[in-house]
Amino acid sequence: MTGPRERISSEYSYFTTEAAIGKSIGFREVDIERDLGRLHTWLNSEHVLPYWEQNDPLPVVRDTIRERATDPNQTLYIGYLDHTPMSYWESYWADEDRIGDYYDARPADQGFHLLIGPEEYLGKGYATPLVRAMVAFQFRHAETDRIVTEPDVRNDRAIRVFEKSGFDPVREVDLPDKTGLLMICERDGFEAGADP
Repeated sequence: MTGPRERISSEYSYFTTEAAIGKSIGFREVDIERDLGRLHTWLNSEHVLPYWEQNDPLPVVRDTIRERATDPNQTLYIGYLDHTPMSYWESYWADEDRIGDYYDARPADQGFHLLIGPEEYLGKGYATPLVRAMVAFQFRHAETDRIVTEPDVRNDRAIRVFEKSGFDPVREVDLPDKTGLLMICERDGFEAGADP
């Protein structure tokens, strides 16, 4: 794999080793100055644009990420494989997010959005272990019993990854910028183990 290798394990908010892929997975909070360049590049990648639609110039991306980072209802993370940054995550409280208007959101429900940045990480079997690691991280909050997500209905690959990670499809929802598929992962089902 190409890209900078960072030895920052002491800064991770969550860190695990995934035996199925033989790699470590870590998440650390976004630092705007440190991460702006990579986020701008990732958001402008051909495989990301159809779903994120944020091919903005650098100053606009800076303002967008800063605004999201200061939102008390979400936390932004850079995801790592073997200490190499390769994904972006927005972890949020679902009842305070727009998705909370589309189902019976509970106060401790969480959700997330994600993108895999460098194209060389696609199609290698990393997405499911990454999603499962984020879900495990979110379930560390003792009161959280459900995790939600709403991938674009056109994104068959993402939907399959979520299903493999323990999410059940609920229904399509018409969001302002897309038609999403509301999916929910229950703690009991996740801890019992999803299909590989």
